[in-house]
Amino acid sequence: MRRQRRTKIVATLGPASADRAVIERLFTAGADVFRVNMSHTSHATLSAYVDAIRAVEKSHGRPIGLLVDLQGPKLRLGAFAKGGVELSLDANFVLDDSDKPGDETRVCLPHPEVLAALSAGQRLLIDDGKVRLVVMEATPKRAVARVEVAGRVSDRKGVSLPDAVVRVSALTPKDRTDLDAALEAGADWIALSFIQRPDDVAEAKKIIRGRAAVLAKIEKPQAIGRLDEIVELSDALMVARGDLGVELPIERVPGLQKQIIRASRRAGKPVVVATQMLESMISSPIPTRAEASDVATAVFEGADAIMLSAESAAGKYPVEAVATMNRIAEEVERDPTYFTEIEAHHHAPEATGADAIAAAARQVAETLALPAILCLTSSGATGLRVARERPRPPIVALSPKLATGRKLALAWGVHSVVAEEAPDLDHMVARACAIAFREGFAQTGQRVIIVAGVPLGTPGATNMVRIAYVGETSPIAD
Repeated sequence: MRRQRRTKIVATLGPASADRAVIERLFTAGADVFRVNMSHTSHATLSAYVDAIRAVEKSHGRPIGLLVDLQGPKLRLGAFAKGGVELSLDANFVLDDSDKPGDETRVCLPHPEVLAALSAGQRLLIDDGKVRLVVMEATPKRAVARVEVAGRVSDRKGVSLPDAVVRVSALTPKDRTDLDAALEAGADWIALSFIQRPDDVAEAKKIIRGRAAVLAKIEKPQAIGRLDEIVELSDALMVARGDLGVELPIERVPGLQKQIIRASRRAGKPVVVATQMLESMISSPIPTRAEASDVATAVFEGADAIMLSAESAAGKYPVEAVATMNRIAEEVERDPTYFTEIEAHHHAPEATGADAIAAAARQVAETLALPAILCLTSSGATGLRVARERPRPPIVALSPKLATGRKLALAWGVHSVVAEEAPDLDHMVARACAIAFREGFAQTGQRVIIVAGVPLGTPGATNMVRIAYVGETSPIAD
């Protein structure tokens, strides 16, 4: 199953896409990676999803990525005596550490670390910003705020602090349990929610110990302020536009999306654009024109992947949503201006041998109009380096590790094939040419370019470029 596009599609699973038959239809329609949101998923359901995904993977012989999204630290109000209250404009409202039920004048904020972080002038956004408060005075146990945007607040509504760095771990006790379950299930990517600083990423990576790649969701203003450090520590990023648009003025989100995509592309890290991309398809079989343009914009900007959330998890038309996103991406990538836009933001290679080799492979492949770039990769690093170059020819990544193929399912332009180790380089080149022919990327007599690290199987040692003829040696079965 060869995709006719370079941009990957991530589909979130949920009640509308819970069984294997639907998951298979989503994959056939274009999903390359499946996301499981642990905010709404039990460990038993996660296990069932994984079984279904792996069955589809085996049936089609294609590596499929699994992204497990951790809930992260959710800050919430306490309870009200009457379940909720209406807050009036300019009224004073107190948040404190008392467990007494709230009323029109106060409520408990059961997060001492939040109260400790507050200071005068900072904003508190309640229920995704529907109600907004401004702190007038604060102590470690009590904050007095003025109601700037009035409305109803009720039990356990979420609280956001766009102006404060809260000294709380990005991994809650629930996240730690969910992370253990995700690693046990064989997740390829772990998404971290509500990170504020690079330390949050480092903490998760220390626990994961290379058993999965780490994707940092950029959805907090504090993360924007330290974006370069977070990019450096992460394996991939997500432009999580939902919460980002709550905590920052919504008009800033499009510009920030471009900044995050460019920072990720510069570092050679996959980047996913997410949230409300085809929102109307939760209840409609077709998207709005504005949504189609939104998806197209992310593709034109060179994002590695575009993501569906509720559209595929809980909507009425999950398969149609994936198929629609697939068609939009294919059409954009056929547009004559697509590579003009991609190349306008191309970054010079890093001053390393591996990046120089990847850049040279792209130049040679495009100069000679070669049909494919074949990457022999153990860890996936070679495939990611070549993908960073955004070459016009397709990228075929050959790895002896299924886990590497699944990881690269998120990377722009990479078609992953699992192939056994070869005894030496000549056998590996012959096998790569045979696979390029079998997968439909090259015909007998055509040349392809092969990028690898020698000695074979050495992670991160990209140091060789070779041009080979398909059919110049006897095909070797893989």
